Amino acid sequence: MQFSPTNGDFTFVSSTEAEALELSGTIDAPDVKLNLGSDAGKDPYATTFLRQRGYGWLLEIEEEESEDTKPLLEELDIDLKDIFYKVRCVLMPMPSLGFNRQVVRDNPDFWGPLAVVLLFSMISIYGQFRVVSWIITIWIFGSLTVFILARVLGGEVSYGQVLGVIGYSLLPLIVISPLLLVIGSFDVFATVIKLFGVFWAAYSAASLLVGDEFKTKKPLLIYPIFLLYIYFLSLYTGV
Repeated sequence: MQFSPTNGDFTFVSSTEAEALELSGTIDAPDVKLNLGSDAGKDPYATTFLRQRGYGWLLEIEEEESEDTKPLLEELDIDLKDIFYKVRCVLMPMPSLGFNRQVVRDNPDFWGPLAVVLLFSMISIYGQFRVVSWIITIWIFGSLTVFILARVLGGEVSYGQVLGVIGYSLLPLIVISPLLLVIGSFDVFATVIKLFGVFWAAYSAASLLVGDEFKTKKPLLIYPIFLLYIYFLSLYTGV
């Protein structure tokens, strides 16, 4: 006996009837389109579908960070315009020329003075390369001596400021070196040029380092600065 009740759109068959019939069919899956990348934001259904199932990370786009490559001079903290301005301040120390000479002291740098010291060393070696290291040593320890004296006398300067000022102020000695090559055979003129170069260098350095805070103690600091540049000149002339 077979019983096949009906209930709406569904028909129930008995097991005997099911065996006699060959049942086959297909299930159509919904057509779901996934838009990844930049198009995912335009399809809210696909975005919601992925996020509900824990695949929201597929929608994340990692933007490549562009690494800005800085120029070599900027990496080494070398400002050529600043160095050139300081060179002019030292070579032309007269206040009437309108240069802000305090920038040499208040904004010290290392590469400019080092270049000046190396240039002075190169014109002094005459084939003896050991003089280069000796001049650099005198620059470092001579500046340290001036710094200690300045601090003892009550001056408010740093070692970096003294190092920069002493290094830049070697420029007058570099300027007079070609003249000494020309008039070296004339002892009187050569002596005058040497004294002029030493006074020029000492005045450039002292006018920047010896401030009003020294008051009556200025000669105590100007004198060792003057001796330091005499020694620098002696390294060049061999005297």
